[in-house]
Amino acid sequence: MNFSVDKSIIGKKTEILAYFKNRGEESLQEICQNYSVKQYKQKSSAINKAIIETRNKLVLTIVQKSMDQSWSRIELLNSILLVTYCSYVSMIDFRNAIWPYDYMSFSRRIGELWEPFCKICFEHSIKKLELFIPPLFSDIKKMMTDEIEEYINKLTITAKEKVELKKYYEKVWGMVTSGEIKLELDLHFTQNGNFYNIDFKSGFGSNEKGNTNRLLLVATIYKNLKKNYNCYLFVRSKEEENNQYFRQLRDSSVWTAYCGEKTYEEIKVFTGFDIKDWISKNINWQNDLQKETVKQFERNNLLKYLTW
Repeated sequence: MNFSVDKSIIGKKTEILAYFKNRGEESLQEICQNYSVKQYKQKSSAINKAIIETRNKLVLTIVQKSMDQSWSRIELLNSILLVTYCSYVSMIDFRNAIWPYDYMSFSRRIGELWEPFCKICFEHSIKKLELFIPPLFSDIKKMMTDEIEEYINKLTITAKEKVELKKYYEKVWGMVTSGEIKLELDLHFTQNGNFYNIDFKSGFGSNEKGNTNRLLLVATIYKNLKKNYNCYLFVRSKEEENNQYFRQLRDSSVWTAYCGEKTYEEIKVFTGFDIKDWISKNINWQNDLQKETVKQFERNNLLKYLTW
């Protein structure tokens, strides 16, 4: 490693980018020995995993150093964000060199990278918050079923009528879903006695009907639980770039939805960290990506997806 891991790492973007590039080239040499030129999908997946592994090791070193040297929370957060961004640059460069992006794969990839990047602010929050594991749908269903059965058993009706009521209740569950509903969203945390469920999305630009219906159902279930659950939707793209499915969620009574600049403002409210300011000062895709990558993106009108 040609740079030291200490508090000054936040000013070493050039060195970190070079480190990921060199590590990536080392990994690619080995990968090319295992796959043919035509196996570009396998090679892309392998180099992606190699860069992620390099990043995870570097982040682990940073966390250990931060504890040994008593870094502040903001110093730790700044460092992890920078290393993560540099790893993204490297992943995009190598992937594009092996298997050039088209607009669909690249727009999807940027969304996949943006979500975990934003989550770092919560995982290393400046403000106090605590992550929690979301409940299982099977547990929620059992709890609600037990409650309604207890209520039915107390009714002054015949035993036969009670059985019929319980059957109708089961029919309602059958109409809601034919299987298990995944209540896990992208992020779950508690803060000041409230429970927050966050879902991140790069944008609403295509047919999102199925996902929208699922999100409405999930948030409705949370809203009917005893705990004070709040469901938030954070979208990267601006208001005018999203379609009616975003507006449907935003205008519902179960989701609080933000997009564009408002998303970053809300992240700051929860975490105490101005991620938008950090992005403006540290992220420069066109300068940090390889020139060949930028030229290919320009030819194929892909640079617009790099607006964070």
